[in-house]
Amino acid sequence: MQKKLSEFLRIPSEIREAFWKDSVQKNTLSLLVICIMVFGMELFNIARVLFMSNSGLGTANNRLYFGMYCALLLAAAAYLILNRLMREAPARKRWALQYGTALFMLLWHVCINAYDLSREADGEIAIYTTAMLGIAVFIQMPGAFGLLSYGLGYAVFMLLAALNLSSGTLLNLTFTTIVALAIALTRCRHAVIMLMQRREIDLINRRLQSLLQKDPLTEVLNKTAFAENVETVLRQADESGATMLMLDLDDFKAVNDRHGHPCGDFVLRETARMLRSALPAEAHVGRIGGDEFAAVLRGDGVAALESAGRALIDALSRLTWQGETIGVQCSVGICRAAQSGATYDQLYREVDSVLYEAKRDGKGQCRTGDFAPVVSEKAASNMQAGL
Repeated sequence: MQKKLSEFLRIPSEIREAFWKDSVQKNTLSLLVICIMVFGMELFNIARVLFMSNSGLGTANNRLYFGMYCALLLAAAAYLILNRLMREAPARKRWALQYGTALFMLLWHVCINAYDLSREADGEIAIYTTAMLGIAVFIQMPGAFGLLSYGLGYAVFMLLAALNLSSGTLLNLTFTTIVALAIALTRCRHAVIMLMQRREIDLINRRLQSLLQKDPLTEVLNKTAFAENVETVLRQADESGATMLMLDLDDFKAVNDRHGHPCGDFVLRETARMLRSALPAEAHVGRIGGDEFAAVLRGDGVAALESAGRALIDALSRLTWQGETIGVQCSVGICRAAQSGATYDQLYREVDSVLYEAKRDGKGQCRTGDFAPVVSEKAASNMQAGL
């Protein structure tokens, strides 16, 4: 039972920050409305004590009420000022300010209602019940803080006013407190469920987005996603530009014809795996055709890509299927865009040309190239302006 209660009151760690932010957002508007109401009511009450009472501040009773009204008014003003100053603070700190303000307002109403009852034993507990239910409805807080708030408010009220209450009023008081606590706990639980569902939806959307960007067979980027990544690399490239590798499996149709399509799929998966393993972690790797793969690195990555290309040519030549060497060959072309301003289409055409030279030279070769993209005057002007 204790474990279940603890789980019910606990905010799961994976949504804890989201819960604080959600609470801050909701409580900010609620406390703004409450503070506006406080200003209106307490300014009227202060004026009533000062100008509408025959004795003014001449009696201890009026001075006490005046002090209580001023205290609540100052608390509301202090909250608004601090909330403004802390608008860039972490959500937890802003929420702590909100919770402290709400707890103070709750205890203020508890104390003033208890004082009213000490002066008039058969008085009402409307102030207490309104405060309890109002905080439950307007302020979102974790279950543990709800237990603390309503438990403390109930205990203080009972301590100060229990002797002045009938058994029926005590029962109503207890029932109201339980209802307020139930509302607060239910509201908290609802927020937790909504945030958990939102998190699950976000995770599903991220997985779907990832799947949309990946080639389903090899799990590297598909052609569209790879092109987008290359464009991003080229936009962010500095004077050292970017370097792209393109790999084509030589006579891949013969592999399928001789060993079957399952073997062909195996070769494609292994090619992608070996290419990822041979390249630096920051490289973007994609499958851009049936048996064509590509990779891009920011900066002058010719040496790294050439080393990876030659290692891959050697590794693929030793690849086996069901105990038999397949005899896979590949050709590799590498090209560096020597300066910023290149586009994906430009770099693709250049590296494809270098790859064609490698295949023309007898296949199973690795060739490198270099090019300086032609940039229009308008594009050059935009780059200089930082656009």
